[in-house]
Amino acid sequence: MMLRLSRKTLLALEAVVDIAFNTAPDPVQAREITARQGVPQRYLEQVMQQLVRAGILKGVRGPRGGYRLARERRRISVGDVVKVAQAIEDAEEERLTPHSALGQRIVAPLIQDLQDNVMAQLDAITIEDLCQRARAQGVEFETRTGLAN
Repeated sequence: MMLRLSRKTLLALEAVVDIAFNTAPDPVQAREITARQGVPQRYLEQVMQQLVRAGILKGVRGPRGGYRLARERRRISVGDVVKVAQAIEDAEEERLTPHSALGQRIVAPLIQDLQDNVMAQLDAITIEDLCQRARAQGVEFETRTGLAN
């Protein structure tokens, strides 16, 4: 798996942190997330559906429906979210493979080792860690009316 901090990866991570940080009694609606992130809702929906399938988010139906975390913030890692976003992108892209012996035996293993190290670091950071960072940075909870608490 190639680590890319693409728009979809950043969108997925920001959406999960947004839900973790802004969940109130009601689930967080996709339109609230898109309003805060400034992205089209249809672009977000594909990512959200994959996060639900992966067991990171839970979709709640109905007029007050939206999304909640499927498990505790401390049990979801940044790496979990990044892997879901990258799986979407991997399905959309052609995988490049080296053709030379140097590429196959030297360059590709080096890149894979680097990616494995980065993913291990991302797996060590939880969504709870990011919510704590947000609080420490003074990011305010956004209520349904858009006013901060």
